[in-house]
Amino acid sequence: MRNQRSDVALLERAERPKQRAAEEPPSRERWRPLSRTHKILFASTAVAYVTVIVAVFTTSRLVVLDWSVMAFKPYEHWPALESFLNYYVISGQRGPSAIVVSIWLGWRCWRTKSMRPLLVLGVALVLLNMSVGAVKIATGRLGPHYAHVYGSNEIFLGGGIFPSGHTANAVVTWGVVAYLAMRWRRTGAVLAGWMGFSVGATTVYLGTHWVTDVLAGWAAGALVLLALPLFEPIITSADDRLRRAWTERRSLYRPASRRSVSRPEPAWLSRREEQEALARAAASPQSKRAATVPAPRDLRHQTKRTIPIVF
Repeated sequence: MRNQRSDVALLERAERPKQRAAEEPPSRERWRPLSRTHKILFASTAVAYVTVIVAVFTTSRLVVLDWSVMAFKPYEHWPALESFLNYYVISGQRGPSAIVVSIWLGWRCWRTKSMRPLLVLGVALVLLNMSVGAVKIATGRLGPHYAHVYGSNEIFLGGGIFPSGHTANAVVTWGVVAYLAMRWRRTGAVLAGWMGFSVGATTVYLGTHWVTDVLAGWAAGALVLLALPLFEPIITSADDRLRRAWTERRSLYRPASRRSVSRPEPAWLSRREEQEALARAAASPQSKRAATVPAPRDLRHQTKRTIPIVF
């Protein structure tokens, strides 16, 4: 008896993990673990970001590089590019770039019948505003055109230039295109890399940002893109809710003739119960009457009318 009880207990313990796995939600709604390569990229980018911030606060050699580039004044050495780059840098601004990317993402939403592309862009921009905006307010750095003391880091002076918002926004906005691209992911990655690099270099050329601002902007934008997979369960849940709400709203305004007729029995019945339900429906008086009563005939073409005689 003891051996039998122990065997039963072992079987119950073995079945408990299966029952728990069946009761858990689908894997697409969980927080997906990051791969090893993803973790390494995230950690290295975070270290680079912190390194640039510490270098600015300690007035290191990177700050000396900032002043050297500022004193060089690239826009005076290549003045022919200034008029074009003044318009090109707009591609890194949040408003114009978000509008252009949203057009393509809206088309993707229409093709896939899902709001996920626009939700991904929205989450990425919220993360960008929160992370970059917090550092801008905390540092308060002034730009090259408003610098006071040569060789200083120009922090805590009420500015909002560090890190570069143009650069971080270009990395995130165009990086979302590569993140959501299916067939052309490599092309999207090349486009995102080029936009992030060129917009950052353009701000240095125009003298609106320090070199360290651009370096920090690249790192901040890359961190936002690397953190997006962690928010996929939230995006998926929001997309499912929007789909469900849209379906319910369409069903309310759909004409009655186009609404699908629901089955008399629920869809989760077993095979035996379904057969019994069909048998009950066939044995009902309405089904018998429909089977015995003949179909009405057209009496307009009959020449004689027979009258039954009852004896």
